[in-house]
Amino acid sequence: MQLTTDTLTAADGTRIALHRMGPDEGQGRPVLMLHGLFSSAEMNWVKFGHAALLADNGFECLMPDWRVHGESDAPNDPALYSPGVLVRDTLQIVEVLGLDDYDLVGFSLGARTAASAVIAGLSPRRLVLGGMGIEGLSNWETRSAFFVDMIDRFDEIERGDPAFLAKSFMKGQGIDPVAARLLLTQGVEDIAMEDLAKITMPTLVLIGDEDRDNGSPEKLRDALPDAEMAIIPGNHMGSVTKKDMGRAILEFLS
Repeated sequence: MQLTTDTLTAADGTRIALHRMGPDEGQGRPVLMLHGLFSSAEMNWVKFGHAALLADNGFECLMPDWRVHGESDAPNDPALYSPGVLVRDTLQIVEVLGLDDYDLVGFSLGARTAASAVIAGLSPRRLVLGGMGIEGLSNWETRSAFFVDMIDRFDEIERGDPAFLAKSFMKGQGIDPVAARLLLTQGVEDIAMEDLAKITMPTLVLIGDEDRDNGSPEKLRDALPDAEMAIIPGNHMGSVTKKDMGRAILEFLS
């Protein structure tokens, strides 16, 4: 399947890259796929074949790059990173694309944002929350502190430092550290646990067997009104590289 890229403009003027793969526009079932922190649509969904698998089975994969990520803008203006900015970007993407009957998939930060967007009013037919546990939906300041510290020590981090892998991944993805720090410290807000009751559509909590980076997936499953859990091989970063992830998403959405 051919991958195409369009550009959408957020309400604040930030350009958001949107990648598509699947049948001709309007011919496949839309699935909006949201990638993780310091990653991209290419890294999470395209490189390891997940989008191609869905596209081959009749889905139109709609895969934005978050601001600061991939081919999207990475502005350094603090005013463009008010709390909930990724949720607002998601809501606008759905509105601009005119999505009505669609599915929603997110991994890590993308899963967190997908949950927030549903709480804010999105109504996908089915929802997949990958790489996420219940603790990862709140305590953002604590979770993000590791990455903020990594950015602040970027030039001094060497092999053997606990932050070396994160630094290497971020550098390899071409992430602007100034923009990334603004997003981490200003752009993301916590989810109130009582609001999980608003996520009423069938939901899959999809987790690697060695992944507890974002807390307990079992507790997340149990906190949602209509959820099930699937376990695939891998830790938080490794599970994305496994074909099992695409297969589990396809099985649930089908």
